[in-house]
Amino acid sequence: MNHVILVGRLTDNPDFQESSDSRMVITVAVPRTFKNSEGLYETDFLRCVLWNGIAKKTKEYCKKGDTICVRGRLQVRTYENEEKEKKYMTEIIAESIAFVASKKENNMKNINQENDDEDI
Repeated sequence: MNHVILVGRLTDNPDFQESSDSRMVITVAVPRTFKNSEGLYETDFLRCVLWNGIAKKTKEYCKKGDTICVRGRLQVRTYENEEKEKKYMTEIIAESIAFVASKKENNMKNINQENDDEDI
Protein backbone atom coordinates (compact mmCIF):
# COMPACT_ATOMS: atom_id res chain seq x y z
CA MET A 1 0.00 0.00 0.00
CA ASN A 2 1.40 3.39 -1.00
CA HIS A 3 -0.42 6.00 1.07
CA VAL A 4 0.93 9.25 2.56
CA ILE A 5 -0.72 11.83 4.82
CA LEU A 6 1.13 15.07 5.64
CA VAL A 7 0.13 18.06 7.75
CA GLY A 8 2.35 21.10 7.43
CA ARG A 9 2.73 24.66 6.21
CA LEU A 10 3.14 25.91 2.66
CA THR A 11 6.63 27.34 2.14
CA ASP A 12 5.53 29.60 -0.73
CA ASN A 13 2.43 30.90 -2.49
CA PRO A 14 1.04 28.16 -4.78
CA ASP A 15 1.62 28.91 -8.47
CA PHE A 16 1.68 26.96 -11.72
CA GLN A 17 4.95 26.20 -13.44
CA GLU A 18 5.73 27.83 -16.78
CA SER A 19 4.80 24.68 -18.70
CA SER A 20 1.12 25.34 -17.83
CA ASP A 21 0.23 21.65 -18.05
CA SER A 22 -2.23 21.99 -15.13
CA ARG A 23 0.50 20.75 -12.78
CA MET A 24 1.62 22.58 -9.69
CA VAL A 25 4.53 21.73 -7.40
CA ILE A 26 4.38 22.93 -3.80
CA THR A 27 6.66 22.40 -0.83
CA VAL A 28 5.14 21.53 2.54
CA ALA A 29 7.18 22.07 5.72
CA VAL A 30 6.35 19.26 8.14
CA PRO A 31 7.81 19.54 11.65
CA ARG A 32 8.95 16.36 13.34
CA THR A 33 7.27 15.41 16.61
CA PHE A 34 10.53 14.75 18.47
CA LYS A 35 13.64 16.74 19.32
CA ASN A 36 17.06 15.99 17.88
CA SER A 37 20.20 15.46 19.98
CA GLU A 38 20.57 19.25 20.36
CA GLY A 39 17.04 19.60 21.77
CA LEU A 40 15.57 21.18 18.62
CA TYR A 41 12.61 20.16 16.47
CA GLU A 42 13.68 19.49 12.88
CA THR A 43 11.48 20.13 9.84
CA ASP A 44 11.20 18.14 6.63
CA PHE A 45 10.51 20.05 3.40
CA LEU A 46 8.52 17.76 1.12
CA ARG A 47 7.78 18.28 -2.57
CA CYS A 48 4.14 17.66 -3.54
CA VAL A 49 2.72 17.53 -7.07
CA LEU A 50 -0.87 18.70 -7.61
CA TRP A 51 -2.85 18.32 -10.83
CA ASN A 52 -5.80 20.07 -12.49
CA GLY A 53 -8.68 20.96 -10.15
CA ILE A 54 -6.75 20.33 -6.95
CA ALA A 55 -3.98 22.64 -8.17
CA LYS A 56 -6.44 25.37 -9.20
CA LYS A 57 -8.32 25.28 -5.89
CA THR A 58 -5.09 25.27 -3.89
CA LYS A 59 -3.91 28.36 -5.74
CA GLU A 60 -7.31 30.01 -5.15
CA TYR A 61 -7.59 29.30 -1.41
CA CYS A 62 -4.04 28.96 -0.04
CA LYS A 63 -1.14 31.29 0.67
CA LYS A 64 2.37 30.93 2.04
CA GLY A 65 2.27 29.87 5.70
CA ASP A 66 -1.17 28.23 5.58
CA THR A 67 -1.50 24.82 7.22
CA ILE A 68 -2.68 22.11 4.85
CA CYS A 69 -3.18 18.35 4.94
CA VAL A 70 -2.03 16.44 1.86
CA ARG A 71 -3.23 12.90 1.17
CA GLY A 72 -1.54 11.06 -1.68
CA ARG A 73 1.09 8.56 -2.73
CA LEU A 74 4.87 8.49 -3.01
CA GLN A 75 6.47 8.45 -6.43
CA VAL A 76 10.16 8.14 -7.26
CA ARG A 77 11.31 9.32 -10.67
CA THR A 78 14.71 9.43 -12.31
CA TYR A 79 16.44 11.99 -14.49
CA GLU A 80 19.91 12.81 -15.76
CA ASN A 81 21.72 15.96 -14.69
CA GLU A 82 24.11 17.98 -16.88
CA GLU A 83 26.98 15.62 -16.03
CA LYS A 84 24.87 12.67 -17.31
CA GLU A 85 24.55 11.25 -13.79
CA LYS A 86 21.37 9.40 -12.92
CA LYS A 87 19.46 11.18 -10.14
CA TYR A 88 16.39 10.18 -8.16
CA MET A 89 13.61 12.45 -6.93
CA THR A 90 10.93 11.43 -4.45
CA GLU A 91 7.62 13.32 -4.66
CA ILE A 92 4.17 13.08 -3.12
CA ILE A 93 1.44 12.93 -5.78
CA ALA A 94 -1.54 14.63 -4.11
CA GLU A 95 -4.93 12.95 -4.30
CA SER A 96 -6.62 15.44 -1.97
CA ILE A 97 -5.81 18.61 -0.06
CA ALA A 98 -7.55 19.79 3.10
CA PHE A 99 -7.09 23.43 4.02
CA VAL A 100 -6.69 23.26 7.78
CA ALA A 101 -5.82 26.81 8.85
CA SER A 102 -5.07 30.13 7.24
CA LYS A 103 -3.13 33.02 8.69
CA LYS A 104 -6.04 35.34 7.82
CA GLU A 105 -9.03 33.11 8.55
CA ASN A 106 -9.69 29.78 10.19
CA ASN A 107 -11.69 28.03 7.48
CA MET A 108 -11.84 24.32 6.77
CA LYS A 109 -12.10 23.64 3.05
CA ASN A 110 -11.54 20.26 1.46
CA ILE A 111 -10.78 19.36 -2.12
CA ASN A 112 -10.92 15.73 -3.15
CA GLN A 113 -9.72 14.46 -6.46
CA GLU A 114 -12.57 11.93 -6.47
CA ASN A 115 -15.17 14.72 -6.35
CA ASP A 116 -13.46 16.89 -8.97
CA ASP A 117 -15.36 17.27 -12.24
CA GLU A 118 -12.25 17.94 -14.27
CA ASP A 119 -10.16 15.23 -15.89
CA ILE A 120 -6.83 14.36 -14.39
